[in-house]
Amino acid sequence: MYNLVMKDLRLGINSFFFVLPVLTGALMLVPGWIYFLVPLYFCWLTVPNMFGGFKAQNDLLFTAMMPVTKKDMVRARIVVIVLLELLHLALAMIFGAITLRLYPHLTYYFFAPHMGFWGLCLAMFAIFNLILIPMYYKTAYTYGKATAASITAAMLFAGIAQWLGIQNSSVADVFIGTGVDNTALQISILAAGIVIFLGFTLMAYRIAVLRFQKVEAQ
Repeated sequence: MYNLVMKDLRLGINSFFFVLPVLTGALMLVPGWIYFLVPLYFCWLTVPNMFGGFKAQNDLLFTAMMPVTKKDMVRARIVVIVLLELLHLALAMIFGAITLRLYPHLTYYFFAPHMGFWGLCLAMFAIFNLILIPMYYKTAYTYGKATAASITAAMLFAGIAQWLGIQNSSVADVFIGTGVDNTALQISILAAGIVIFLGFTLMAYRIAVLRFQKVEAQ
């Protein structure tokens, strides 16, 4: 599986998409911005272009000729997706921490980049993965419907969460009010996001493997 992961990272993915997390992460430096947009750039730009590249390279047929199982093929591709997601989040977190230092007294109208917010971002990626990966592995070739559905779901989650943060004072208090100083609460939200991310991605993996077993490489 390691060789499959390295194949995708070195040959399958344009190097620009390893630079993109730095560029989008830097948007965290914009004070008081809608920070949910930063991880969404992964969904909007990286995934459609990455899957389009795999299709253009006829990666499915090439990989099927290698002495690997379909289970390993799915696992490696999910590892690549998760690595890129975590790269986007890690760099966004770094820039977010800088923002909190630069603007310690800024009044936020949208979610501030505290730990709880990153838990929400992980939950958003969890939903994205749960829809994208099983839908994609119905064919492991076409990706339009899978990306459209997963992007829509991620945007709906982000939009509803942010709307609640504006309309509901209790939610706002957790993410931009006194709750940001409650370390235990922030860690709990982040931990919940991690658990949801791992659980949903594992679920997506299992469904994808079952579906991919029925696919014939062409």
